[in-house]
Amino acid sequence: MEQESLFDNPQQMPLANRVRPETLDDFVGQRHLLGPGKILRELIENDQVSSMIFWGPPGVGKTTLAEIIAQQTQAKFIRFSAVDSSIRKIKQVMQLAEGDREIGERTLVFVDEIHRFNKAQQDAFLPYVERGSIILIGATTENPSFELNSALLSRCKVFVLKALETSDIEQLLTNALKNPAGFPDLTVQVGPNELRAIAEFANGDARTALNTLEMAVLNGQKTDQRVTVTMDDLKQLITQKFVLYDKSGEEHYNIISALHKSMRNSDADAAIYWLSRMLEGGEDPLYIARRLVRFASEDIGLADTNALNVAVNVFQACQFLGMPECDVHLTEAVTYLALAPKSNAIYKARLAAKKDVKETRDEPVPLQIRNAPTKLMADLNYGKDYQYAHDTPDKLTTMQSLPDALVGHEYYHPTDQGREDLFKKRLDYVKKWRREHSSKS
Repeated sequence: MEQESLFDNPQQMPLANRVRPETLDDFVGQRHLLGPGKILRELIENDQVSSMIFWGPPGVGKTTLAEIIAQQTQAKFIRFSAVDSSIRKIKQVMQLAEGDREIGERTLVFVDEIHRFNKAQQDAFLPYVERGSIILIGATTENPSFELNSALLSRCKVFVLKALETSDIEQLLTNALKNPAGFPDLTVQVGPNELRAIAEFANGDARTALNTLEMAVLNGQKTDQRVTVTMDDLKQLITQKFVLYDKSGEEHYNIISALHKSMRNSDADAAIYWLSRMLEGGEDPLYIARRLVRFASEDIGLADTNALNVAVNVFQACQFLGMPECDVHLTEAVTYLALAPKSNAIYKARLAAKKDVKETRDEPVPLQIRNAPTKLMADLNYGKDYQYAHDTPDKLTTMQSLPDALVGHEYYHPTDQGREDLFKKRLDYVKKWRREHSSKS
């Protein structure tokens, strides 16, 4: 449990800590959870809080909300960090909480970045959550479905917190300037245009916004105890926006999914945007290029036989050049693939054949299409009645190539998109020819 030192100076604390809201009325954002009549607000105000997980991006108020809940419910507030929380320490604190529960005191345990706790650490909380010895509030930026033990997750209500709107952050900055604890010895003047610039730069993150405001005030134009922050003062602070992107987390999969589905939807502009989000976030260009190679066959296939060539060529260009030079090659590829005619016939053919392979017995290869490199194999009729297509005028035969049990199964159903229409016409011709010549034989 965190304790304050007698020598702590509030003015040395970051602005975000000095102006942290202490009540629900002061809390900014998350109206879908905390607006009038919304479920989380009702639970807090009616003192019916149970264990829960706050899932959302950085700087949206997860820690602040946990502290407000602790004050509202008058519970003892204990904060854990994955860095220094051994299983022994967790169990010691949990036993103290169990003792407090027996005398009628509630303990709220806040676990920041709970996704960093290993399975054993998470398991240490489980029996106390089950018995109601503690109210557990976990905060995570990662999808709890993947990062939390299923047993613990099943006993917690998950609330999804959203990135703050620009208007929310403007309100938060205005509140910070009015807060007596914000800049107590200064009169700070920041215009609405400057506040909006900070809010837009923060990209939905309240902590980033408050840190930027504090830096702007510290570097602003001072006259006695008055500080004026101008747009020129801000330029050096907001030139480089941090791009929210975790190469190993859920956002990685969300954005590659967005890229893939934008190309599938033939939305070149959206595809270029999501590609740029990945590149600015530091994604490996070869990972993106590999995905494009897959897309070229999965979603375009024979509708544009050049799509795979483009994707492979761009993959090689990324190998040769790397970032930042290969960004334009990747942009060329996603634009080409987005605008190419689409067909998933090849992909569906593979899935249908895969299903047959998994769900039917391993059928023997028909004798007529087996090789017979030895006399014994020839004596066993390997290769007997084989029909060599090149010896026929139409380069076609009626020979059976599928196992007996799968005769009549069809996997490839071409569309009429792009060049695949040519393959469709050819396949229709082959099928018609075989029907006609099979009836004559």
